[in-house]
Amino acid sequence: MISKHARILVVDDEPDVLFALKLLLKTEVREVVTEKNPELLLSLLRREHFDAILLDMNYRSGQATGNEGFYWLGRIREHNPTTAVILITAYGDVRTAVRALKAGATDFLLKPWHNEQLLQTLAAALQPKTGRKSGGSPKKIAGPGAAATALLGESAAMQEVRAIIEKVAPTEANVLLLGENGTGKELVAKSLHEQSRRAARPFVAADVAALSEGLFESELFGHIKGAFTDAQASRVGRFEAATGGTLFLDEIGNIGLPQQAKLLTALQNRQVVPVGSNAPVPVDIRLLSATNAPLHALVARGAFRQDLMYRLNTVEITLPPLRERDNDVPLLAQHFAQVYATRNRQPVPEFSAAALRKLREHTWPGNVRELQHAVERAVILGTGPVLLPADFSFRNPESAAASAGAAPAVTAAENPLPLLEVEKNTIQQAIERHQGNLTKAAKELGLTRTALYRRLDKHDI
Repeated sequence: MISKHARILVVDDEPDVLFALKLLLKTEVREVVTEKNPELLLSLLRREHFDAILLDMNYRSGQATGNEGFYWLGRIREHNPTTAVILITAYGDVRTAVRALKAGATDFLLKPWHNEQLLQTLAAALQPKTGRKSGGSPKKIAGPGAAATALLGESAAMQEVRAIIEKVAPTEANVLLLGENGTGKELVAKSLHEQSRRAARPFVAADVAALSEGLFESELFGHIKGAFTDAQASRVGRFEAATGGTLFLDEIGNIGLPQQAKLLTALQNRQVVPVGSNAPVPVDIRLLSATNAPLHALVARGAFRQDLMYRLNTVEITLPPLRERDNDVPLLAQHFAQVYATRNRQPVPEFSAAALRKLREHTWPGNVRELQHAVERAVILGTGPVLLPADFSFRNPESAAASAGAAPAVTAAENPLPLLEVEKNTIQQAIERHQGNLTKAAKELGLTRTALYRRLDKHDI
């Protein structure tokens, strides 16, 4: 967990990046300072103390070598050798990452980052030196939403899942995670990585269902400069970025047959060919994949390649839905209550017996993720030290589906809310419908992701 007393400096010449990072970090730390111009970095350091610096590697020079980032990293190290510095770039590769660590960076992240990964990296960087492993690598930190959350529970189903993870994690076996949305597949993937022999190397995740056919190869296999119109610099793909570590491909059941063929070729050959290049790049990854789709049924219908499925599921783990492990609901609810009360600097509430009974009786179509959001709302909006049944309200899945396409009409006689309140409610409902996926929520609302970030900040959501 990130220290609430930390002061963070973010240096990047992209205003949208500065805005997104400030929005992400402002509830996690005491203060976030942003700066577009790296030339002002040293004067900032002379005036103020920062516990960590997130430093972009490429600025307006038009070059993507990362040399500017290395230059400013050196100047920071001269001024304050103990400050944690995390380098961020859209043009990284394994060699650059190694060079960054040798130059004194605490860690190295690729754009676009995953919010949870960035928060965990920052939390690790802020740990005191006694909290680091030998060799200086940051120790893995478990925080809200970390792998331990997905594995909470004493039900027989969860005990079986934990037993399989304990056996499989130290091996090189590819693992296929099956289960409904919200059951914690990505968090289990992280647990497999953290208990593996590759734990000190990268964990790289990709939502392959979100990649268009044109972006699929570029994102996974990389591209060289000039490979297509917007390829202004070479870029490493997720496979190469994960070399030595673990690659997690989410929503694997939702990719088309052409993408399946390309993925199978990369896995069989253990090499990738960046877009625009003829030179294969060897990769050494352990593959974890996940889907909520009925993969075996898709194979039977010819919609998913059987040979690819055999590559993916050396070991198969099915995560149980929350409705089949209702005895675990109180334990999970109390865990989330402690997490969100601590995050919002509130006393940790207790649950009345009636509230726990209501939670256990709910069918949880959104699984653990839905429970997490329900408890977060109750902690924030509850009025007393004990959470009551009235503090929890659940959307009816049928009515939610029926109304997903349009907001209910409001007439003057219905005492309509002020316009800003209507906008805030609409945004919150869209985010809930997409279970916290801001990209999908922005698309439904007809906004860019950046525009949605601005509205989240405006409404303090």
